[in-house]
Amino acid sequence: MNTEVTLSGITLSNPIIPASGTFGYGKEFSDLYDLNILGAISFKGTTREERFGNPLPRIAECPMGLINSVGLQNPGVEAVINKELPELAKHYHKPLIANISGFSIEEYTYCAERLDKQDQVSLLEVNVSCPNVHNGGMAYGVSPDSVYDVTKAVKAVTTKPIYIKLSPNVTDISEIAKACEAGGADGLSLINTLLGMRIDTKRRSCVIANKMGGFSGPAVFPVALRMVYQVAQSTHLPIIGIGGVSSTNDVIEMMMAGASAVQIGSANLINPYICKEIIEELPQKMAELDITKLSDIIGVAL
Repeated sequence: MNTEVTLSGITLSNPIIPASGTFGYGKEFSDLYDLNILGAISFKGTTREERFGNPLPRIAECPMGLINSVGLQNPGVEAVINKELPELAKHYHKPLIANISGFSIEEYTYCAERLDKQDQVSLLEVNVSCPNVHNGGMAYGVSPDSVYDVTKAVKAVTTKPIYIKLSPNVTDISEIAKACEAGGADGLSLINTLLGMRIDTKRRSCVIANKMGGFSGPAVFPVALRMVYQVAQSTHLPIIGIGGVSSTNDVIEMMMAGASAVQIGSANLINPYICKEIIEELPQKMAELDITKLSDIIGVAL
């Protein structure tokens, strides 16, 4: 069984990628299994300056998912380059996806330019869709004009492929995707989290200090699948499918809808071995479905 896929000329041994924000910078998981079985890793969202993130509490449990409002907590791009990447290099030697975010176009381009120069980084994932920060993140991802501007600016300072991570909190995700394509994006990652909230009925107040946060988990999978399908129909860009993926069958569905690779997010927080288990199960699932070459099923449902 051939599980190889490609993203903008980059070959992955399989389509399984831990999603940014659910895998840290990788080293925490290196004690659990060999990270080199993964197709790639998308590391924690990185900004120009160090960020503490949003106030506590940041997490609310939901049936079939969770809400988070971490707020892009990270040590800043220079610390990532000088500390996190060298540490990860001790454990991982395959394609690495640098997830970046910002509060201005200048911050996006600064992070992109710095990480583009790192030999470890194969691809940049530009997060214009984080719902947990103000005046940045999703503010850029809900307007075709804004997302076009970010895409064009980042593309101008990078040599490596850039994938724009899209928000589902929009009226028409196809229009946003087309704006990314027009701005020069090499690919797309979708979806980021939906916007949600919970209320503590005993305290009569919101569970999360930030009131609202990003809703993720198995409950969002049908929404994510639908949006991947729509974007695959409306653009010619490769897609990394994200959103509620928690089984081998989910991976196959995402690829049939048009995804070339698949990121696994919240499931890592519930079962830290989920990526390993899915990779090991893929050949069996392929045999059951009479799939010899995994790349052959990309977009077959379109």
